[in-house]
Amino acid sequence: MCALAAAVAVAYAPAQSDDQLNNVHVQPPSSNTAPTSEPKGAEAPPETGRAALNVHPGSFIRMNVDLVLVPVTVTDPMNRLVTGLEQNDFQVYENNGEQKITSFACDDAPVSIGIIFDLSGSMTSKLIRARDSILTFIKTANPQDEFFVIGFNDRPELIEDFTSSVSDIQARLATVHAGHRTALLDAIYYGVNEMQYAKHERKALLVVSDGGDNRSRYTEGELRSKVRESDVEIFSIGIFDPYAPTPEERMGPELLQELSDDSGGRLFRVDDVDEMSDVAEKISMELRNQYVIGYKPTDLTRDGKWRKVRVKVNPPPGLPPLTVYARTGYYAPLQ
Repeated sequence: MCALAAAVAVAYAPAQSDDQLNNVHVQPPSSNTAPTSEPKGAEAPPETGRAALNVHPGSFIRMNVDLVLVPVTVTDPMNRLVTGLEQNDFQVYENNGEQKITSFACDDAPVSIGIIFDLSGSMTSKLIRARDSILTFIKTANPQDEFFVIGFNDRPELIEDFTSSVSDIQARLATVHAGHRTALLDAIYYGVNEMQYAKHERKALLVVSDGGDNRSRYTEGELRSKVRESDVEIFSIGIFDPYAPTPEERMGPELLQELSDDSGGRLFRVDDVDEMSDVAEKISMELRNQYVIGYKPTDLTRDGKWRKVRVKVNPPPGLPPLTVYARTGYYAPLQ
């Protein structure tokens, strides 16, 4: 099943809103009839093409021998993670044309994760809490995940290269200090570039920042194009000041929201810095509980054009309307 071993399998009920992991697990219907889709955790049948194509079930949206894989997160109206859904609960559309789902999985596959840590002057009073939240995120991740850390103020700097050692990252984070201005766009661009050295198919960035950009060389348009061309999801923890003194800081929430949405990730707004570690743990759980939907597009033209992708979920009986987070599209291959 698409759920953590530590989570309790319960049917959806509003009274469960204080669930420890903020998860809702959908119980499979009790019936003596044969299942309509492959059970979770079972080996994929050859016709899905997953084994034959040697494509990891956790891959981010990409074309690979005419197979598109889309990672998906589903939440309920209380913003709780929804696990346990089945293949027939989803529909996928490419350029508004419905596609036939050929593979479906929800595996806790390892991820290559880049942490983009704001060390500008406005983070001075939030530095300790932000650092603690990053360590919480790493400690609750899959033990096979790998991480790098980029710190930024006037310019981005690689603080720690790819490693799975929590102690190494903790030691490096203990030496950082906040000061100067904010080159947020440059830092995220650097993080996306750094993913070319990742060893895992799944890739994500965690951005921890409190405001907009006032120092970068890259423009917002250049960064958004870079994100669209990549297979990297962006999750953001935004510690925003509603009374921010500069236009750049006031635009911070919108900037991170757009980047996260384009990539299929999410922005989490934090009003109280004491909540940062809880939010970081929630993001870690989401990365470990994504559905991965595969389909063979009806349009196989290799023209390099942008293909819009939309994923729709049809809640099983008894569930309220659910929200889907998925990447908005991909570029078709040229050859």
